[in-house]
Amino acid sequence: MSSKIILTGDRPTGRLHIGHYVGSLRRRVEIQESGDYKQMFVFIADAQALTDNVDNPEKVRQNVVEVALDYLSIGLDPSKVTMFIQSQIPELTELTFYFLDLVSVARLQRNPTVKTELAMRGFGSSIPVGFFTYPISQAADITAFKATTIPVGEDQSPMIEQAVEIVRRFNHIYGDTLVEPKILLPDNAACLRLPGTDGKAKMSKSLNNCIYLSETEKELKQKVMSMYTDPLHVHVEDPGHLEGNTVFTYLDAFCRQEHFAEFWPDYGCLQDVKDHYQRGGLGDMKVKKFLLNILNAELAPIRARRKEYEQDIAGVYDMLKAGCEAARAVAAETLDEVRRAMKINYFDDAALIEEQSKRFAAQ
Repeated sequence: MSSKIILTGDRPTGRLHIGHYVGSLRRRVEIQESGDYKQMFVFIADAQALTDNVDNPEKVRQNVVEVALDYLSIGLDPSKVTMFIQSQIPELTELTFYFLDLVSVARLQRNPTVKTELAMRGFGSSIPVGFFTYPISQAADITAFKATTIPVGEDQSPMIEQAVEIVRRFNHIYGDTLVEPKILLPDNAACLRLPGTDGKAKMSKSLNNCIYLSETEKELKQKVMSMYTDPLHVHVEDPGHLEGNTVFTYLDAFCRQEHFAEFWPDYGCLQDVKDHYQRGGLGDMKVKKFLLNILNAELAPIRARRKEYEQDIAGVYDMLKAGCEAARAVAAETLDEVRRAMKINYFDDAALIEEQSKRFAAQ
């Protein structure tokens, strides 16, 4: 069996959206079914979410189950994947504490993801230390489970780079203890960073430009039909532009060959649609209707599964509790190894106690 281990997760700041889905969630289900990995851990990063929601813990608390429902609805299987809640694994906190000594403030300030996130939240000089140091917390999450592979979107690449640096520095100082992770990016370029429905660079709950996995058909239609396209494509006969056109970016991410026979037999492939749009004569509404049909086909089974799981919330919590227990056992083993490497396993080190006993007895 492969020795490779997957770890990935999400902050419970709201329901998950299709940006999460194409960027990571869909890939997780493929990985789960591939059989190429020894273990797979998927966690809800509630402790990390509290770093910038400290005054609103109820928001985080309520969203834990929302994320769990989204995980189950996309097809993650608790019999194949260990799903857990970050705050319920105290070993992660201890590892983070030790890793804080391995990273400088200057290095954190250079992290592009941190800089972007800080700018989005407008902290100014009032940056919570917990939020500022979340790359270190993320490194603890990864190393606690000896994860070899981290499937994330492109925007998280600097975080994995920082985790690798921490692993290398720890192993250099204390000996070969931690496993160095590698990033696994989506293989579809359009999935690397899906824009918001308004054409803004990133789909974000705070920008209110998301399409959630749990959208109703009515909500989905409203959002797709109001999506940003090409502001210069005023009339149907006008030549259209693909660059920055959100509808075509979404088609690149979701459209498959079989969709044409089912929803738009006038065209043989997506390139035919693009060519027609660019030379003029194809209206935005027709393209949006095609996208709407595709998204409905993708989200319908997800909606249906979510409705089923919503009828047994107690069962969802039981699943999470079992996952936490399994995850904690793994993290505890890693922490024991870290303590031994750092020489802070005082009560387990019989040789240390014996050596010191002899030394003091000889004085």
